[in-house]
Amino acid sequence: MITVLRMLHRGRSRAERVRARLVAAGAAAATFLVCLAVSLADYQDEGGSLTGLGLALLAVPVAGLVHQANRLASATRERRLAALRLAGATPGDVRQLGALEGGALALAGSLGGGVLYVVTHLSGPLPQVPVVVAVVTLGGILSGARAGRHVVASPLGVIRRARVRGPRVRDLVLVVAGVGLFVLGAVVKGRFPLVGKYGSAVAITAGLVLLLFGVTLAATWLIRAYARRAGRRARSAEALLAARLVEADPRAWARAMSVVSLTVFFGAGTGAQQALVGYSQAHALVDVALLVALATSAVALVVHQAEELIDLRRPFAALTASGVPERALGGVLVRQAVIAASPVCVVAAVSGVAVVVVTVMDVYRVQSLGWAVGRAAAMAGVGILAAVLVALAARPLLRRARPR
Repeated sequence: MITVLRMLHRGRSRAERVRARLVAAGAAAATFLVCLAVSLADYQDEGGSLTGLGLALLAVPVAGLVHQANRLASATRERRLAALRLAGATPGDVRQLGALEGGALALAGSLGGGVLYVVTHLSGPLPQVPVVVAVVTLGGILSGARAGRHVVASPLGVIRRARVRGPRVRDLVLVVAGVGLFVLGAVVKGRFPLVGKYGSAVAITAGLVLLLFGVTLAATWLIRAYARRAGRRARSAEALLAARLVEADPRAWARAMSVVSLTVFFGAGTGAQQALVGYSQAHALVDVALLVALATSAVALVVHQAEELIDLRRPFAALTASGVPERALGGVLVRQAVIAASPVCVVAAVSGVAVVVVTVMDVYRVQSLGWAVGRAAAMAGVGILAAVLVALAARPLLRRARPR
């Protein structure tokens, strides 16, 4: 397998080399930022729960970027594996090669990120570095293996399986369970039987984790409902086509927007906390993390846009051949971004403020809501703007997505 992997590396195109560098850079960023987030524990007196906030904020968007890049690379990589199927390679061998390639890129990137952290934080805590490197590498292996599930390499070529999944009831169950545990921990506080305040902390933490995953997955329902509404109210062919494309595959957009929504969620929550306790050094670190996460989210959206254009290559080429101008198709991309981003970012911003207000309801001041609401509105606007700018930047990809 290692010999085959080396052979594949020698046959890579320029685009594939760029994607490989993107995966390695994402792994490096994940390692460096998660190690940095661990060091936020030094500021616990100033930020309280900001340590856990920083960990979740820094890890999730970069992990999403790495997986999106692996998904995009799987189709082009497996075109070169089609010849191996003639020699007797099985689909399992193909997925194993994907896991090896993803793990190798993640290991190289995570080692670079770990070295960067050690060099820049000689006086900080270092024991977490090998653990983070191991976790990021394992994540790269799993991502590389899972990314190839939607691609079938055969001796006759490569087929991308269109496993379009709509909303699932399980997603809503996670949201309800998360809200229930979070509210229970916030209301009961230290009155839990036997375990006291520790029971409250466990309930709030478990509820927040379930809520984050639930909101991310349940965004499929929200995006589909909003796309249907936008389709019914569409006044142009571009708006109608964009709404129908989003409605046809809302889960893919929910997956792509998850990194943006988490950034908006944490940004709004941080703003609500700042309004209560004032701006601190820990808040400054989290704000820097928000900027990094937002940039990472934008790159992940670019990767998603490229992947979608690969899937829509033939329909868009047919529209172009029938006389539809390229500018109109670019308008479809922008409208898709607005339809998918608007409801997700608004709900994420409201949820971020609500989580903080419910947690400290007994001490939260009404006059502090002005800053919290303003910060939440700004974060929602930034999230939508980032999606629109990515769609505008993806317009040149329309030409490359046409069949030759």
